[in-house]
Amino acid sequence: MKDEGDRTAAANLKRPRAVHPSPLLADALAIWHAGLAAVRSDRLMRDAMQVEGSSLIVGDEEIALDRVRRIVVVGAGKAGAGMAAAVEEILGPRLCSEKKLSGWVNVPGDCLRPLKYTRLHAARPAGVNEPTTAGVEGATEILRLVSSLTPDDLCLCLLSGGGSALLPLPIEGITLTDKLAVTRHLSAAGANIEQLNTVRKQLSGIKGGRLARACRAGRLVTLIISDVLGDPLDIIASGPTVPDSSTPEAAIAILEQFASREAGISKSVFDRLCRVGETPAPQCRVTNLVIGNNATAVDAAGMEAERRGYSHAMISARHSEGPAEEVGRHLAAMVRQMRQQPGPDCLISGGEPVVRLVDASRRGLGGRNQQLVLAAMEAFWDDGARDVAMLSGGTDGEDGPTDAAGATFDAAILAAAREQGLSPGEFLSRNDAYHFFEPLDALIKTGPTDTNVCDLRVAVTRPTPSSCSAR
Repeated sequence: MKDEGDRTAAANLKRPRAVHPSPLLADALAIWHAGLAAVRSDRLMRDAMQVEGSSLIVGDEEIALDRVRRIVVVGAGKAGAGMAAAVEEILGPRLCSEKKLSGWVNVPGDCLRPLKYTRLHAARPAGVNEPTTAGVEGATEILRLVSSLTPDDLCLCLLSGGGSALLPLPIEGITLTDKLAVTRHLSAAGANIEQLNTVRKQLSGIKGGRLARACRAGRLVTLIISDVLGDPLDIIASGPTVPDSSTPEAAIAILEQFASREAGISKSVFDRLCRVGETPAPQCRVTNLVIGNNATAVDAAGMEAERRGYSHAMISARHSEGPAEEVGRHLAAMVRQMRQQPGPDCLISGGEPVVRLVDASRRGLGGRNQQLVLAAMEAFWDDGARDVAMLSGGTDGEDGPTDAAGATFDAAILAAAREQGLSPGEFLSRNDAYHFFEPLDALIKTGPTDTNVCDLRVAVTRPTPSSCSAR
């Protein structure tokens, strides 16, 4: 039996308002928000880093602060503002002053906030997940800053999802326009994050371990909030402090796989990849530590589901997923099975599917989470999503070039869509899920969340009498 007070609290969360949310949808939203809360950047930082006496504890490592002359913070990512603020809070005013704390972190334009010691630099506009000249300026300043350090200094690098676009520095011979064209082409063609960042690294002057190579501090400690499934360190934010495991040949193969020459990608990109040399090993001692990931959010959501009386099944994908439509239909099939059989009545999953974009002349507005939910909703179209509520949202608060994190549906929302004459198939075919869900007020809107650990999906169903008695 679920507590009525919990339902009231859940109803106050961001949720559809065109129709009264079912208790199932209220629960699903509360479970999703619990997962999101567990990966807040400030919370993850406090769990990973503490000051104990004269030592700074980072993960399992102890750094003697009396041997540190100054501390410099650099980094990039959607969680960068919260991570940088947490560093200042954890160190406290005395240590910040004694160690001459300073820093520079590239963040999206809507994540700026005043910090006393660290500059947050708007490296791209809000909602535009692409490299910009402002990002290049910030990346150049970060390299200048780390190269000015000495062996008595400690450098803290803060990396999180979105870091690749926020930390652009085209390698000599490549322009920002060239890199932007490559990024846009591969993304539209359905390349996954591993493929995209493999190419980005080889065309960058700071990614693929080059930031670590430039750093002259005695210690470089990188704290990472992972937005890449399986947490491959050289792929997250394109691994600026991690040795590059990929090769120029691998980057060329990916470009060829997605017919990049035919799409008009500059010949200079291919010519430059043929001349990329090996990045020397860094001169400083480097530690890379993942402090939060998709599994963290999934586990926390599972705990909330259990607290609300659900029997849950949890899946956190370890590798990039396929098309969002296929993932949505597969999840819908699993929920349909849960609804019909004894056992779990809540499915929590994490991952990151891809969306293949139609031609720009036909393309609407949406993102992978909205596309996934719409495909799942279409699978329930004939039976009206009886006793089902489902949602999917990006933990960064962004889903494609929209102001929504994702979307939701339950029986009432599906019925409202029918009444308005909305056809899921039509909107799916033109990547226009946003305009399907918008008139239903079924979009999830959180604003920037100061974190990013891929996507979190929650589906709940009312258990059958047989499943209740089986518990």
